[in-house]
Amino acid sequence: MAESRGTRSARLDTPRDTRRTLVRRPSYDSDTFGVFAEQFARFMGTARFLIWMTVFVSVWIFWNWLAPDAWKWDSYPYIFLTLILSLQASYAAPLILLAQNRQEARDRVIAEQDRQADARAHADMEFLAREVASLRMGVSEVVTRDYLRSELRALLHELDDRAEEHAAGREEDPGGPPGSVQRTNDGAQPPTT
Repeated sequence: MAESRGTRSARLDTPRDTRRTLVRRPSYDSDTFGVFAEQFARFMGTARFLIWMTVFVSVWIFWNWLAPDAWKWDSYPYIFLTLILSLQASYAAPLILLAQNRQEARDRVIAEQDRQADARAHADMEFLAREVASLRMGVSEVVTRDYLRSELRALLHELDDRAEEHAAGREEDPGGPPGSVQRTNDGAQPPTT
């Protein structure tokens, strides 16, 4: 049973947390922050960012180089500009790493899904290969059209030969002796009229 944190601390059979924090940790939504980090890293990897950064630094340097001394806020060694760029880099590096970690986790999930799909496809191909082999074995035992035609022709010739023999036998003994019963080759009696 899921219990909330307040309910758990109020229970008598659960020991209290002895550590008390004076300052609470800030809570944040890791997915929202991760999406922000990915968007930031994506923006920093574009030509637009490089162009804007170049324009910003150029304007800063030219202003502090060409402007009157009263209007300059960062003279030649440009310490303040260096501080700003260092600050930007110190925030950019962890955000880029966070975006890469999220992408790596997505890639790992996609790779696992691809591996499972490949395993299923491999199993399906093995099954189909076995089925095709069994069909080939079954087809080798099936009568082909040419074989069936040759067998039917042979039977037709045999029936023609029997019919000729039968016709030749009737011509030799057209009626037979009076009162005798005429028999066919298979031993059956012809119908009487």
